[in-house]
Amino acid sequence: MIEWKKIDTVLLDMDGTLLDLNFDNHFWLEFVPSRFAENNNLTIEQAKQQLIPQFKKMEGELEWYCLDYWSNALKLDIAGLKAEISGLIAVLPHVVEFLETVQKSHCRLVLVTNAHRDSLDLKMDKTCLHPFFDQIISSHDYGMPKETQAFWFQLNKHQPFDKLRTLLVDDSLAVLKSARLYGIEHLISISKPDTQRAKREITEFPAIEDFRELMPSL
Repeated sequence: MIEWKKIDTVLLDMDGTLLDLNFDNHFWLEFVPSRFAENNNLTIEQAKQQLIPQFKKMEGELEWYCLDYWSNALKLDIAGLKAEISGLIAVLPHVVEFLETVQKSHCRLVLVTNAHRDSLDLKMDKTCLHPFFDQIISSHDYGMPKETQAFWFQLNKHQPFDKLRTLLVDDSLAVLKSARLYGIEHLISISKPDTQRAKREITEFPAIEDFRELMPSL
């Protein structure tokens, strides 16, 4: 799928790519509505009816990924709530093997995530994946999400890479489309970002279920 001799830089997303998206799906769709319901004397169903449209409205915006924004909007300690259920944070199968292999190669390895720094730090503390990376970038560092062209310009300015010799692996099709528009040559999606949900059918980009599919040629 990838000719590794043509790759110098590997950009990896975090949630749904390296880490099981089950944590985030459970957190936003079940745990947050539960606490919001308790605080506002609502049923969980009523809470979901209020919250889900708010979440949908902010998808693709930097605020969607900002814990401070949601803490203020919902009057909840979002970072604290994430820490409460941090036991659900899990690395997807064969990720560590892949990172070990890339780390031993000629490629530069960069984590590129939309996650807020508080969430990013919590997840790195739990998974201990941070030593694998030459650099860890949050889109909040630049004030714009990966879905925008401006993000990729800023990333290339601060972490220079050759677009034609760069691989991005990300579970978000919107992010992959943005990266493709910017000119990143090698793009891979994740077909099973959440281990508790069915495999996705992806036709617009090459897709893998786990990282073993990229390792033989590497």
